[in-house]
Amino acid sequence: MQVNSPDAVTRKAASLIRRYHTRNPWKLADELNITVQEHPFKRQKGVYTIIKRNRYIFLKEDLDPVTKGLVLLHEIGHDQLHRRYASQKPFSELQLFSLNSDRLEYEANLFAAQLSLPEDELLEYVYRGYDDVQIARAMHSDSNLVAMRVAALCRQKDYAFRIPEHKTNVFKD
Repeated sequence: MQVNSPDAVTRKAASLIRRYHTRNPWKLADELNITVQEHPFKRQKGVYTIIKRNRYIFLKEDLDPVTKGLVLLHEIGHDQLHRRYASQKPFSELQLFSLNSDRLEYEANLFAAQLSLPEDELLEYVYRGYDDVQIARAMHSDSNLVAMRVAALCRQKDYAFRIPEHKTNVFKD
């Protein structure tokens, strides 16, 4: 299985922002012709799949709006980065797009972090002294995504921020 470099993941997310002039997950899904439907999952938060050449994202119906938007960005990440694997895996409520789970989930989360956390706004909070939890709260995100985005900025632009510990499988139960 071919994996994407962190830089390739962030470039792909940045390319979508430039092309569609939005970070809004609902608008992106619409622009990308991905059908989004809610589903009464018991545990998982979302799934990306292809059915008869049509791309679908199913979201857990009782998620709060912020989490639902972040999960949607995560699943759009699977569409953009891992589409070739989606039709090889049957729809399953037991796993959240899990082929090489750790790597693919990391990439989809990094993609979601890149799309949902604009660099200038994130840096403003960092320079004010906010920690990852405070930034997540202020930016309506998840602290793990904030930590991933800060780590990517440090790697790509040589910032010397302390990188908070984080989980890479943010949206997996």
